[in-house]
Amino acid sequence: MRNDAFVAALTAELGAEVVLTDPDRLVSYQTDRAMFCDAGMPCAVVLARSTADVATAVRLASEHAVPIVAQGARSGLSGAANAIDGCLVVALERMDQVLEVDVDERLVVTQPGVMNADLSRVVAEHGLFYPPDPSSWEFCTIGGNLATNSGGLCCVKYGVTTDYVLALEVVLADGEVLRTGRRTVKGVAGYDLARLFVGSEGTLGIITEATLRLRPAAQRPRTLAATFGTIHEAAAGIAAITRSAVIPNLLELMDRTSLRAVNDAYRLGFEDSVGALVLAQSDAPGLAGEAEIDAIAAHLRAAGAYDVVLAADDAEAALLLTARREVLTAFEAMGTTMVDDVCVPRTRIADLVDGVAAIAEKRGVVIGVVGHAGDGNFHPCVIFDATDPDEADRAHMAFDDVMVLGLELGGTITGEHGVGVLKRELLSRELGPVGMRVQRAVKDALDPRGLLNPGKVI
Repeated sequence: MRNDAFVAALTAELGAEVVLTDPDRLVSYQTDRAMFCDAGMPCAVVLARSTADVATAVRLASEHAVPIVAQGARSGLSGAANAIDGCLVVALERMDQVLEVDVDERLVVTQPGVMNADLSRVVAEHGLFYPPDPSSWEFCTIGGNLATNSGGLCCVKYGVTTDYVLALEVVLADGEVLRTGRRTVKGVAGYDLARLFVGSEGTLGIITEATLRLRPAAQRPRTLAATFGTIHEAAAGIAAITRSAVIPNLLELMDRTSLRAVNDAYRLGFEDSVGALVLAQSDAPGLAGEAEIDAIAAHLRAAGAYDVVLAADDAEAALLLTARREVLTAFEAMGTTMVDDVCVPRTRIADLVDGVAAIAEKRGVVIGVVGHAGDGNFHPCVIFDATDPDEADRAHMAFDDVMVLGLELGGTITGEHGVGVLKRELLSRELGPVGMRVQRAVKDALDPRGLLNPGKVI
């Protein structure tokens, strides 16, 4: 689809150095990391440097009825950032500045293109801590985290992205700029519009600045790893921890398939008899932290752990966490991967893993299960040969089966990756007709012409 008049107007206002039209460069802005999601060719990409650039681009797109897709690092796993034919991509990668760190108020003001890990390092220099830490933290942006309401390894104790949002600057569908929220710790004036935009995946507006709550720097965590013969024993240990007064800052679970993958890739020394691995941390200060990690270890031993290893220092802790942080890389060495994202009640963890194993056998594909056991958010990863059309079809069916299983267990189709394109068809099953009607009413109110990220979420 050609939009010559629009591209000419865009270039005239923003300049050729900001507006990309070279087809060879446009190709790299077509997709995020999701599989099986349709994508098209944009008519142009705006490399926005400021809110003013975004506002201008959106205003002109609105005037010419051109669809708009916002992108950050394109590290998403649901197709939410995929371009559609003839759209304008607003790329936020150049808006990568941390604008302010306020130590007294414990907040940071940041542009959306800042990498999560870079933001964490900046605030750490001031003795502060930004908890949301997706596994992709080194290559995902704060804007993308806001768009999908990301969580991460520490969310069992500290919560997800929306828990840290104080205020946002958002470019609306007609190019107007909305500032919503506040810098104060408390404030309940009007609807909570800031949280409305968090998790909206670019369908309600484009976030161009965020004011985020910070915490005092956490203590150096104490880390342990526990191995089990079966997933049921591991799940029992996790249940015992979550029933207790202990609140670990990290509580992760890996199944047998996941462990074998990282063992083969990184020679971590796990025996073949190990059926599950639990990783846990406590960052409580001083003696309280020692008591907490001891209590966690006791719960895991009582559930039947083969072995419980407490890291002696930071280097050993990092080694223990290698299995969790590198598992997706290990899966990718085995074939093409589709990373699912379901969240179930913590009492149904073993049922989820058993159900996924049954799906893998039924569809004839490999599925490894890893995830945030402390809050029931798991990432079953379907591994397959993309050059085999039949196997690719079976992988796609297995991916959908996992989402249905999550719903049947009383959970949700996405805990942190978002809906995007990949999970759109199942959203109505989870929300129901009234929920979908309300969602569409919100969308129609803020984007009546349907130009913002069309075909995504609802």
